[in-house]
Amino acid sequence: MNTVAELTPREYYRLPWSLTDNAISWLEVTDDCNLECEGCYRPHLKNHKSLAQIAEELSVFKARRKSDCMSIAGGDPLVHPQIVEIVKMVKDGGWKPIINTNGLALGRKLLRKLKEAGAYGFTFHIDTTQVRSDSKADNENEHNALRLKFAQMLAEEGGLACSFNQTVSVDTLDQVKDSMAWAQQHPDIVHTMVFILFRTPELFGDFEVHANGIPVDITNTYERPDWGGDSMLKAKDVVAKIQELDADYQPSAYLSGDQDPNSTKWLVASRLASKKRGFGYVGPKFMETIQVANHFFKGTWLSYTDPKSNRMGRLTMSFFSLIDGRVRSIAKRYLRTLLKSPSSLFDRIHLQTFMIIQPVDVMPDGRTNMCDGCPDMTVHEGELYWSCRLEEIKEHGCFLQGRKPQVCPNAAQSPTRH
Repeated sequence: MNTVAELTPREYYRLPWSLTDNAISWLEVTDDCNLECEGCYRPHLKNHKSLAQIAEELSVFKARRKSDCMSIAGGDPLVHPQIVEIVKMVKDGGWKPIINTNGLALGRKLLRKLKEAGAYGFTFHIDTTQVRSDSKADNENEHNALRLKFAQMLAEEGGLACSFNQTVSVDTLDQVKDSMAWAQQHPDIVHTMVFILFRTPELFGDFEVHANGIPVDITNTYERPDWGGDSMLKAKDVVAKIQELDADYQPSAYLSGDQDPNSTKWLVASRLASKKRGFGYVGPKFMETIQVANHFFKGTWLSYTDPKSNRMGRLTMSFFSLIDGRVRSIAKRYLRTLLKSPSSLFDRIHLQTFMIIQPVDVMPDGRTNMCDGCPDMTVHEGELYWSCRLEEIKEHGCFLQGRKPQVCPNAAQSPTRH
């Protein structure tokens, strides 16, 4: 593995999201899926939730958690026969509906219906963990043609936020550069790129895994595919890889862990760029201002933004140069570009975001370090849980914990007497 970047979270803006006041919530409408992904922790069960069940879960969110967006997930939510009605329910409830899907079931007719029902955007999960009928790819670079197809589909429909998720393991780490380079070529239609680090069962290391104090086998809970490699990544590993491609890359905001405040569980970087060139990455004051302003005027922390806002790059430079040092540097670089090439004045400037999500990790004493202020909290039997570990709740009734193996004293040795 190449040089690892040193992250300095105290220099970034700590996103103010919390359990009860968050930018996003996570609604799971089915466990059914039309695709097999290596390492997926969700069983494929044909258990579509009824509209009544979904209404009940939305009422729990409404009572316990204020959010800007609602991620509609699964399984794959597009296989739910009433997905259009679900999107409308979410929209009518006051959330921005974001559909998390692999895209296999998405055609233009369904896309139009979902938009009419109130869909705000889509997050497409596409990567080499999947064996897809629509992309015979052996690496992430070969999947970029499929990513572009979906980005163009949303752009042609208009007014929809477009994001992509990609799972990353130690064996596919170097391919982050291919996906990053592709996304940077399309800042007008690819609004967000998210790299999600693979959670291997080896995360517990030498610990015995316990549920309610009883040792358990997690083989059935978490698959250990060959694709996942034999070690865990940290956010800083991906940062270092991105900086090999783009030396200007700098994060500006983060979420820490609930046990380790120095960990970077969600790491956010946003750049201003035209289709021809990038001008740099915004700083923490930019992130702080838009979060606080959104909460002040709309009552929620901000997550997804609409494509129209992402196209207001020049206005962003003009306003935020007053308060954000990095944006001032971006504006200076942009002005130098105009002096060299005045025709660049006609190139639209876009805001594009890149995120790195680091999964649960285990502390030296066996405690699990989760996202503090997790945006992906979901509802199960009337309670809120981290969605990424919901299978532990379903199978064991609690979150798993690591314990050091008990070492029995050697019976041949006699205790020392004093």
